Amino acid sequence: MQNRETKRNEKYEKILEAAIKIFSKHGYYKATISQIAREAGVADGTIYLYFKNKDDILKSFFTYRTREVFAKFKDEVKKGKNALDKLRRLIHAHLTAFEKSREMAIVYQVECKKRSHLSKDKIKEMSNMYMELVKEIIQLGQKEGTIRKDLSIPLVRQLMVGAIDEVITTWVYTSKKYSLSSMTDPLMDLIVKGIGNDKEK
Repeated sequence: MQNRETKRNEKYEKILEAAIKIFSKHGYYKATISQIAREAGVADGTIYLYFKNKDDILKSFFTYRTREVFAKFKDEVKKGKNALDKLRRLIHAHLTAFEKSREMAIVYQVECKKRSHLSKDKIKEMSNMYMELVKEIIQLGQKEGTIRKDLSIPLVRQLMVGAIDEVITTWVYTSKKYSLSSMTDPLMDLIVKGIGNDKEK
């Protein structure tokens, strides 16, 4: 028999999942507590047993889901045999996480960014953790000799994170249907090889 804490956690997650669907469908500004409650199958008042307001729901979504996703990123990176394998696994895990939940991708890419002030500290914390993970991979690659040692690590991190973010944003907004994770190898190729042509030298 489930204890009270387990049931509470399940309801908390159920409300968050419902909120993600409503925020992605109607937008954060137009979404209402009543819509979220209906989607979650609970009374309006139940929402306030877990969250103060809509802002609190969005902040909780970012904290809860981002930590969950980042843990998967780290697990995938650990499986990598070398720096480039780790890098590919990170990119694939990143794209796959958003592909599995387009609603989550919309809320994160659109709503969380528009209202970054609501989760400013958490966004900074998770961003730093992600950047540190990328830094470790780059440093390993430089040590192995698979990544140039003369490159600026901060610049490489910005290039990689910016490219992934843009690919996800494009996928969210485009009317074309395609697999987001299918962009893993093209992204990996671009990041590792760049756009120059050695034959032109």
